[in-house]
This record gives sequence, structure tokens and C-alpha cells, in this order.
Amino acid sequence: MSEGFVGQLIALADKRRTLAQGTHLFHQGDKVSAVFVVEEGLVELTRHQRNGASIVLQRATRQTVLAEASLYSECYHCDAVVVLPASVHELPKTAFLKRLRGDDAFSNLWAAHLAREVQGARYRSEIMSRKTVAERLDGWLDWHGNELPAKGQWKGVAGQIGVSPEALYRELAKR
Repeated sequence: MSEGFVGQLIALADKRRTLAQGTHLFHQGDKVSAVFVVEEGLVELTRHQRNGASIVLQRATRQTVLAEASLYSECYHCDAVVVLPASVHELPKTAFLKRLRGDDAFSNLWAAHLAREVQGARYRSEIMSRKTVAERLDGWLDWHGNELPAKGQWKGVAGQIGVSPEALYRELAKR
């Protein structure tokens, strides 16, 4: 998303919140009353399964809109977990929707953002369809410019490609 569009979102914000690692920005079932832009840090959208497993649906970092699909729901369908200390801008849902209805250029920027998110979701789905850890890691690396994050964040990569951290570490040791 372009800096200009993020700037417009931040200008609509009525709050800036600082969140500690391990806290929640919101929980599954909470009423959706705002849209969030991550200024810094890392916030993950996590959906918990009936069998106790969980899946990370989004890893929101700097200048990322968090849970944008929730704008069109009454309640959140997952938890927003702060993985690294974060600052977020909070935009009231009503103000955001009013701006969408009244500003064609803003609406077009929002639609382009949502289209890029769909493209990313499709790419993640394609990575998850690959059979081996090596193939999944190669797909992830292609998508992220062939660079892994810092070693302390490899567990997050494992979650994104649907393998155990140990399987990822074994694959990385081969390279």
C-alpha cells in the first residue's frame, strides 16, 4: 500500500495505541468498531480451531492495515495478538465508511489495497499447496525477496508456510 494512502488512513485515526508483546488488540467475537493501521511492531491475526490448533491469517507490520475484512463484519472472527511491541492507529469504523462513501479517489485506493490483499492470500494458498518444506520455503523466499527475517522470527515463517519450526530449522540447516 502506498505511503500516501496509509497517510490518509492515519489522518482519519482518532487514537494511537501502544501495545506490549503478548497482549491482544482485540479478541474473536469482539464488536468491530475500528480499523487499525500498524505503525510499528508485529501483530498477528490468529484463528483458533476447535481441535486446539491455531493458524496465523495475517502478520501485520509497519504500515499495514490490520483485519481490513472486518470492516464489513459485526464482530471479529479471530484474535489480534501482539507478537512484537507495537503502535497502532485506530480509525473509527463509522468515519472510515463515511469517507469511502463520499470520496471516489479514496474508495479506489481502498479497492486497490483489497485487491493486493486477495493476491497475497492466493499466493499464500499456493505456497501451502506445495508438498515439501523445501518447496514451501522456496515459495516464501520468492515472495519475500529471498530474505529470511531475523533468526528469532523463524518460528513465524514456519507458521506462515504451515510446517513445524523444527522442520523449517532442518531445512535451513541443509542450505
